[in-house]
Amino acid sequence: MPTLLIADDHPLFREALRGAVARLLPEARLHEADSVDALYALVDGEPDADLLLLDLNMPGAQGFSALAHLRALHPQLPIVVVSAREEPAVMRRALDHGALGFIPKSADSATLGTALASVLAGDRWAPSAAFDAPAAGVEEHDAAQRLRDLTPQQFRVLQMLGAGLLNKQIGYELSVSEATVKAHVTAILRKLGANNRTQAVLIAGRLALDPGAIVLPPDDAD
Repeated sequence: MPTLLIADDHPLFREALRGAVARLLPEARLHEADSVDALYALVDGEPDADLLLLDLNMPGAQGFSALAHLRALHPQLPIVVVSAREEPAVMRRALDHGALGFIPKSADSATLGTALASVLAGDRWAPSAAFDAPAAGVEEHDAAQRLRDLTPQQFRVLQMLGAGLLNKQIGYELSVSEATVKAHVTAILRKLGANNRTQAVLIAGRLALDPGAIVLPPDDAD
């Protein structure tokens, strides 16, 4: 009885994907998450899951950052990206960051079935255009490697820095003290090899879908 995890913040798409998977694999156990925090808890609670179907953009992470971090924390978990971003370069980057497959959200049931059968058998699957696109760059791979060293809580703090939150705001969101947030920021800077939070956000921003659209923190003040 395969266990599949679905991570997407759009309820209607989760419902559609759940229905499609149920028709293709009626014996499958399905679990869902609508944010990155919920996803981390779900993956921890289902360590033997057979497959994760992951949207690229959810509350708590953008682009390929969650994919790269999850591959480090749970290397045994096969991940397939399911996204409305269907540019060949985006598909190729997902594969380069460890996804076993890429399924466009526009795919029909037959294509979805073929893709799921392939990845559950241990093979890669993506539209052919993905394999013809240029590979992810060296700097992008370097950023992914640095992200792998972060703890889940440090990853959350980094994503909040990228959203422009200050230490006090991050502490409120995570229900921790400002001193704890400062300790996390210090560890993040050390692990990423960054001198300040702006540099840290820029490094993480290499994994964004559109790196040129990254919003920098307001300042480096506490």
